[in-house]
Amino acid sequence: MRQSPDHMLRNGEYNMELCASCIRCVMDRQEERVRGVGTDSQQSAYLRGVAGVIAQAEASDAAPVLVERINRVYQEIFGPAEDYADIKKEFNALMLSLLPQLREKTEAKEAEERLHAAMLYARAANYIDFGMAGSVEKETLLALLERAAGEELDGETWQAFLSDLEKARSLVYVTDNCGEVVCDRLVIEELSRSFPHLAVTVLVRGREALNDATREDAAQVGLDRIARIMDNGCGVAGTPLEYISGEARQLLESADVILSKGQGNFETMHGCGLNIYYSFLCKCDWFQKRFGMEKNRGVFITEKAAVLTA
Repeated sequence: MRQSPDHMLRNGEYNMELCASCIRCVMDRQEERVRGVGTDSQQSAYLRGVAGVIAQAEASDAAPVLVERINRVYQEIFGPAEDYADIKKEFNALMLSLLPQLREKTEAKEAEERLHAAMLYARAANYIDFGMAGSVEKETLLALLERAAGEELDGETWQAFLSDLEKARSLVYVTDNCGEVVCDRLVIEELSRSFPHLAVTVLVRGREALNDATREDAAQVGLDRIARIMDNGCGVAGTPLEYISGEARQLLESADVILSKGQGNFETMHGCGLNIYYSFLCKCDWFQKRFGMEKNRGVFITEKAAVLTA
């Protein structure tokens, strides 16, 4: 396969500590969140609370961890946080309506290319992220899915992934967003077809976190019919090993291979040293700068290849 922009990441040095760019982004997003909500004094109190959460954070606390704490401040001042239930159902239904078409395109490929094609569609669907943007444009989503059909995963990483799957007995698939999980289902179907010996467990969020996938979403899109589902016992929009349940952590630490979707999972898992393959779109300035990519371009990289530095 030809090299994609993913190859630029290899041997790079990346630091997922809470940087100035992430702090500024968190503050900006929270100011936007309460613009026009409540009174001016409530907004001021909220932003002071947000600043307090950031000030008390450890350098190793990723942005998704902070947002989960910030949501508690929101609830104290404004009441219940935003409800994404309708949005999640809408995008799950939208992607389910596209599934026959995506499956047809995938199955039209040669047998050895089907998993590759499914993973490209699943990566493109990582765009469905209301945590990074105030809205998700359906036209952009469709355009990204269309573009995915002509893309390639990084060749070296892809070959390493296939080699690991040949030897593996277990894989944990760490999901990210609603809607996206429909394409994750397509990937898991192809994994089961290509590697029937592989036991696949799908890890979802333990509690509501933005528009991230939970057990309910997994059931709505039929993931529970093709794989074992486990929730991580956590309400962070990511998978911080120090906060998830002991059962979920043991699952990850005992897995032969982990396929992790989305920026939030990368932010909270990178540096743990497990055998993880990360797949996501670059959706913020920090990721675009660090990975040398345009917005909404895809990354497929291993835990070992992107080195963290102090």
